[in-house]
Amino acid sequence: MTSSSGCGRTACGVVDLAPEHLLEPGIAAAPRTGERVSGDVAVVEYVSDGMLIAGVDGAGHGPEAHRAARAATHAIRRSRQEDLTVVMAGCHQALRGTRGAAVTLALLSIGPPMLTWLGVGTVDGRLLNARRWPPEPLASLRLSSGTLGHDLPAVMPTSTPLEHGDLVVLATDGVRSDFGDALNPHGSSQEIAERILSDHGRGTDDALVVVVRYVEVRG
Repeated sequence: MTSSSGCGRTACGVVDLAPEHLLEPGIAAAPRTGERVSGDVAVVEYVSDGMLIAGVDGAGHGPEAHRAARAATHAIRRSRQEDLTVVMAGCHQALRGTRGAAVTLALLSIGPPMLTWLGVGTVDGRLLNARRWPPEPLASLRLSSGTLGHDLPAVMPTSTPLEHGDLVVLATDGVRSDFGDALNPHGSSQEIAERILSDHGRGTDDALVVVVRYVEVRG
């Protein structure tokens, strides 16, 4: 079972930022088997220079994990910030009094095309060159240990250039970590996200996959 969540102003469609740049997001999510709500929630938001995406994994599962995740996603949407360290600090404050959460934030900018990201906890991040078969791993996000709402470690964003056709993938720990080893890049970002979840979801935990494809439109 898959469902989309948290698409914000993009409506999970193709975001035309400028005539020569497109960002195509897709989200797939499922609660732990037997649960009605998920603690794994995504944010996809259009910002002035591109797109901000987030994967949030509320600690545990069930309604309390969902409540924690929603507190973090509300803080991200309210922030109106493109400084990821500021957004992360806002999440930490919003999560006080909850179970806490793992959060990964990624900013895809187009001037110049660049991925900037950071994460606290267990939400994995991968950058893949989907122009090759099989897709070539370009970067993996180095996560900082901690649980937002309880302890916020010192975090520092890292940046990597984006090129035509690159895929940015965020996945919570309800998705097996081998999801990038034989990823099929064909189809839309939504189809890729759903395929990753179907093929690599554990079923014993809430699970979330966020995929964004960067496309340069050439005349």
